[in-house]
Amino acid sequence: MTREELISITIDKYTDLQRIKKANGGYENSELDYQIKVVTAKLSSLGISIEDIAL
Repeated sequence: MTREELISITIDKYTDLQRIKKANGGYENSELDYQIKVVTAKLSSLGISIEDIAL
């Protein structure tokens, strides 16, 4: 897997989690929040800013 493929897959996962969070209707979900934090950290380690893709 190339770096570009890894970045693309990780961005897709992040956006999927963001859509789930939005559809969750504001209910607390600690597992979802944790998964978002982990993916955010992975993107950051790859040098990708989530500022432009965060809901």
